[in-house]
Amino acid sequence: MKRILVLGGYGGFGARLSRRLASDGFEVLVAGRNLEAAKALAARLPHAIGLQADRNGDISAILGEHRPFLLIDAAGPFQQSDDRVPRACVEAGIHYIDLADARDFVGAIRCLDERAKAAGVTVISGASSVPALSGAVVADLAKDMEEVRSIEMSISASNRATAGASVASAILSYVGRPVRLWRGRRWQDAMGWHMLKRETYAIASRRPLHRLVALADVPDHDLLVESFAERPSVIFRAGPEFAFQTLALWLLSWPVAWGWLTSLKKISRFLLPLQRLTARLGTARSAMTIEIKGIEQGAMKARRWTLIAENGDGVEIPTLPAQLLARALRDGRLPPGARHAGGLLSLEDFRTLFRDLAITEEMTEAPYTPLYQRVMGPAFAHLSEPVRAMHHVFGDGGAKGEAVVTRGRSPLARLVAKIFGFPTAGKHALHVSFEENNGIEEWTRDFSGRRFRSHLSEENGHLVERFGPFRFAFDLPIRGNGLSMEMRHWSFLRIPLPLFLAPQSVAHEWPEDGRFHFDVPITLSFIGPVVHYRGWLRRID
Repeated sequence: MKRILVLGGYGGFGARLSRRLASDGFEVLVAGRNLEAAKALAARLPHAIGLQADRNGDISAILGEHRPFLLIDAAGPFQQSDDRVPRACVEAGIHYIDLADARDFVGAIRCLDERAKAAGVTVISGASSVPALSGAVVADLAKDMEEVRSIEMSISASNRATAGASVASAILSYVGRPVRLWRGRRWQDAMGWHMLKRETYAIASRRPLHRLVALADVPDHDLLVESFAERPSVIFRAGPEFAFQTLALWLLSWPVAWGWLTSLKKISRFLLPLQRLTARLGTARSAMTIEIKGIEQGAMKARRWTLIAENGDGVEIPTLPAQLLARALRDGRLPPGARHAGGLLSLEDFRTLFRDLAITEEMTEAPYTPLYQRVMGPAFAHLSEPVRAMHHVFGDGGAKGEAVVTRGRSPLARLVAKIFGFPTAGKHALHVSFEENNGIEEWTRDFSGRRFRSHLSEENGHLVERFGPFRFAFDLPIRGNGLSMEMRHWSFLRIPLPLFLAPQSVAHEWPEDGRFHFDVPITLSFIGPVVHYRGWLRRID
């Protein structure tokens, strides 16, 4: 009988994992700072012992005394944690697995690779929903794709799944703080728990869930970008069951974003009592979804995997990777070395455990036609390659080049330019990020650090560009081997406005020297020129 020491073995996830390991025939050492809690759980398990241990202290003595085959760290939080536990395991010749979802901690585990190989032990970090399960799903979705453009993921937990103090502390560590994301073919910062999105988790045989989720910081933001040669964008969101909980954290994030507070970690002890007050409300349903967008045999395709867990079984999911990896270690199927858990398990491995839980999953696939191609129809194929490629937006993309900007001189022209966030006059390095979501494109133009964005969509055969409450509808006639954008109507808050008051703008796009060139003048009646920007771009491959 193999012996496994589980740190935090009586906690929210640790207790479930201890039960699973005991059912697999392992001898379980339930360990943590609370000896009474450890002994109480061990008494209910076959072949289990309760021990006192602190992951933030010296773990070497307990390893030397009990000599487990494997240590699993289910305690956390792993944000701002050091590697003393996996290092102690390597020095003692004991295998190590953790349930970490901390981005830096999981990414840094490779630093122990040479030592682990020399000691003949296996060290695995991130045996949880991310990156272990997410990595398995992405690998399955990406089969047969020549290129992956974007990966978008989210998780929403049941309100009845009470999170432990370490989970609350982990979330609060990044709320309102910069989260580094690979978007638009470059690294950019976004704010933790911002980028709110209304997510629908739908499976044909189940009632759908509609949840509000927000940006969370996870290892996948690095690991999945690195796992594909084409480096797709990766965005992960999470959220509780009730929208007001997500919004409350979003509101609390602003003092951190403004620099008034360093973080919200100190309030974690207040969140658990508040959560328990609403624990009886809501449902016992949790969900997870992952969507990838890519190219297969030259065609754009979006593939989506959705999981819905009923009866409170969603809380079991973060423990499944550690159980599967413990079995693999017992059977000698994992080589020595230190690595993250992404890519070590297949989706079929997880399905062997899903069958015993109230879990339903489904995969769907849908083709996609780029926005400009939908608006222009057959004429799109007659555009030159640089122009056509610039508007072949799907998932995520980026371009860079140069632009020259001139601004109107009148006070009203300067006011309008400021309201819309147009760039300052002069020569600029230009970067444009393209992000497509549900057929709507978001273009973020960065003129030497000054950004402004707009959203493009199709309505009644027109290309509609939205700047805040203003919407402008254009025709896209062919002009030479390029195109022009000719305004047909505009509105404010969807209220139509007179065309003679509309901005006078006919934008032109054409190829030159193998590059995409543009010329965009904007003039207002009774005000005169507001801004005029022209230059070139090249797609970033």
